[in-house]
Formats: sequence, C-alpha cells, structure tokens
Amino acid sequence: MNKYQGEHIALITGASAGIGLELTRKLLSENWDVVAVNRSDFPADDMSIHNAVKSGSLRIYKTDDLADFTSLKVTLEEIKSKERRIDILFNNAGGSFPELSYSKQGREKHYELMTIVPYIILMELKELLANSRLKTVINTSSSALKFTKEFSIEVLEHPKTFRKLLGPYAASKLALSLWTQAIASQLAKDDIKIRSVDPGGNNTLRKGKQSGLPVLVEILMKLFFSPPTLGANKLNEGALGEHRHESGVFLLKGRVTGLKFKDQAHNVLERIQAIYEYEFLVS
Repeated sequence: MNKYQGEHIALITGASAGIGLELTRKLLSENWDVVAVNRSDFPADDMSIHNAVKSGSLRIYKTDDLADFTSLKVTLEEIKSKERRIDILFNNAGGSFPELSYSKQGREKHYELMTIVPYIILMELKELLANSRLKTVINTSSSALKFTKEFSIEVLEHPKTFRKLLGPYAASKLALSLWTQAIASQLAKDDIKIRSVDPGGNNTLRKGKQSGLPVLVEILMKLFFSPPTLGANKLNEGALGEHRHESGVFLLKGRVTGLKFKDQAHNVLERIQAIYEYEFLVS
C-alpha cells in the first residue's frame, strides 16, 4: 500500500501521450496525485514527470496490452493492492486504428479497448472509487459517434466492413456512451457519478505511429486542430465543472447531448456485463 497519497487522486488510462499526458500534467500541476495506467513510457525529457514520480505523486502501472484480459487483470490487481482510493477515474486510453484488427479475446479491437475495458476497469476499481470523496468516472467519448448509421452487438464485435474513424471507432465510442447512460442508476447506489465526454478536436498525431484517420482528417488535424491541452481541459471540466452533479450524460461542447440508438443502451450494458462476469473474472 502506498503510504503517501495526496488529498485528491485521479487514475488515467493512456496517460503517457496525447490528451492523457496533458491531463496528467494539468492535474499534477494542481497538486493532484495521478495513478497512470500505460502501455508506453512517458517522455524521457519531461522533468516534471520525473519529479512527480520521484515524489510519489505520479504512480505508474505498466501493462503490455489493456485489451488483453490476462495483462489487464495483472495490472488491476497491482493497483488494488497498492492504492487506497480513486477520486476520479478517467477511462481515456484508445484511438483510431488504421485497419480492422481483433483482440486476443477475438472481438474487434476498438470495441474491446474502448467499450469493454473501461467497464472492466470501473467494476474492478469500484471499491476504490467508493472510498473517495469525489466518486466520479469520466469516459472519453467522441463526437464521431454521431456518424454511426448501423448499430448492433454483432456489428460491434465482428464488423463486416471497415472505415477509418467513422466505422468501428465511432460505433465503439457510441457503445461506450450508451452503457455510461445505462449504468448510472446502478452506480448511484454507491453515490458514484459517471459521464462520457467528447474532448473536442485535438491534434494527437504522433511521429512514427501509423494514423487511423482518413487522409483529409489527418491534414485538417495538422493544420487546424488544437493541441491536446484542449482535450485535457474538456475532460477535467467534464469531471469537475458545471455538470459534476449529473450522471449518465454525454457532454459535447460542454452541453448535455442526446445519443442515437439509445434504445440499445441496456443491451450493450448487458453484453459487456456478461463478458466481464463470464470471461474476465474466470480468465
């Protein structure tokens, strides 16, 4: 168990790059403790990160692959053994992949990583959230979900076609926001609030990493999109801003926004609950 834990503690997945990195920097600068769950390393030349690790205010838990249940379980067990509480859980890891690919469990990888894994992390760390004061979960969603034209569990798990950004990525973000909506009443029993938040248009392109974006979007991103500090601020606002007392909502441009296919919300929740109970817990 970590002895020296600050007044407020946030857990951030995907904390070592892009929006997650900027959110980590922001919270550390505001005297938060950050529990970082990463696959990749933090920038080696960032002295603020080095100093935070040295002081214990940044605690890093590495995982080989969040979408691999075996690896994920090891990481979560380590967190539960060392951390006392989590005030805000930022389920932020993910991105748009360049081609259709599948997780080790056999499901489409956007869906596994950005719809199922956030639920598993929430369930496994719910006790740490319940032990905190803020008891808040923020799921990073996307405005791309508005472009989803076909939606079903079958399409999510084994899509027949692939489109960059507007295909499995958008559908998985919609599914994430749908189960966020559906689970709110259940979490309310433990006084936990949950919201999904669109972080806006951020330039999160990384050198040496193949983009999963359409060429036109990639060009526009380079020319016009804001740095990932924008997304970090939007996630932080989604957690601590004017909607902090609401639960189950999707926030787009700071406003509560309706979701397409909302009649499917409980179907999505039931499916990922079954995956958690009958696959993850017995793996």
